Amino acid sequence: MPVVFRDKGFRFHFYSNEGEPREPPHIHVLKDGIDAKFWLRPDVVVAYNDGFSAKTLRELTEVIVRRRDEIEQAWHEFFG
Repeated sequence: MPVVFRDKGFRFHFYSNEGEPREPPHIHVLKDGIDAKFWLRPDVVVAYNDGFSAKTLRELTEVIVRRRDEIEQAWHEFFG
C-alpha cells in the first residue's frame, strides 16, 4: 500500500489493487485503526468514513485539498 505522506499521525495512502476496473483517483486516510476514503475530483468529498469525527473529516479534507496535486501525481506515477 503506497503511502503518499503522513501528517499529524495520519497516513495518507492508496491500495495497490484499487479495483477492476480501477476506481478514479482517491486517497485513504488511516489513524489508530480508523479509516476514511476521499474522492479527489471534482471536489474533495468523503467516500466513506469508519469512525472519524465530523471535525476531523473537515480537517482531513483541508489537508487533501491543499495537497491534491501531490496525491494525484503519486497516483498516476504508481498506476501509470
